[in-house]
Amino acid sequence: MKDQEITNYSRIEDAIGYIRDNFKNQPALDDIAEKVNLSPFHFQRIFTDWAGVSPKKFLQYISLDHAKKMLANQATLFDTAFETGLSGTSRLHDLFVNIEGMTPGEYKNGGENLSINYSYAESLFGNIMVASTEKGICHIAFANNEAEGLTALKRAFPNASYQPMVDLIQQNALYVFKHDWSKPEEIKLHLKGTDFQIKVWETLLKIPTGKLSTYGNIAGKLNHPSASRAVGTAVGANPVAFLIPCHRVIQSSGQFGQYHWGSNRKTAIIGWEAAQSEALN
Repeated sequence: MKDQEITNYSRIEDAIGYIRDNFKNQPALDDIAEKVNLSPFHFQRIFTDWAGVSPKKFLQYISLDHAKKMLANQATLFDTAFETGLSGTSRLHDLFVNIEGMTPGEYKNGGENLSINYSYAESLFGNIMVASTEKGICHIAFANNEAEGLTALKRAFPNASYQPMVDLIQQNALYVFKHDWSKPEEIKLHLKGTDFQIKVWETLLKIPTGKLSTYGNIAGKLNHPSASRAVGTAVGANPVAFLIPCHRVIQSSGQFGQYHWGSNRKTAIIGWEAAQSEALN
């Protein structure tokens, strides 16, 4: 990814942060552009290039009203879009994602005897640390720099051995970030989690692109309607950013809520996915 594209994303992220903080005042284009040190004309152009829609339209996508409309349709679209092929236009779900949980021994001993390949890559929403075992992707996380990303990875698997290497498993996953949807190879995930956590993560994969769900809705799908808090904990423990779309889970009130990798980034991803979904319809 070009340096200019990364800079543009940073400006868009800052702009979204400003919009969130001043949402009730409905800031004008000139005000937002000034906050990111761009002329209104230039800001309008790069924002539209990045998101595929104008800043005004994008603001509509990230508004609470938009979130509530998606939730109103969620009951009928949550599974049917995924199961009946309507998700053919929802990009990520064109890919077959297979989850394999780690063995109890692997889970208990912090990755002992696991050999993990890792690499630091660029994405539209910031740089990421991506890691894989011979069985699949075990970790994707946004990170400000490689050292920070590697520290977080080793914290998750303190007893594993590590090699800086981009393998085919990582390449298949990175296609998602590079917007190359032409290679529907099987993406495998090799995850460290409890049975309940893995079931929650599997359910997250069924939320179509451009749609949102709530913690309560997911608890209901798992036949544990009173387990919203446990679902929230499992969502927060998601080890694979973006690919397992925990960013699509919001509060029942319509508030987007927090995100492990930053609330502004969550808002940016939700708005971008809504814009891309709209463009395909």
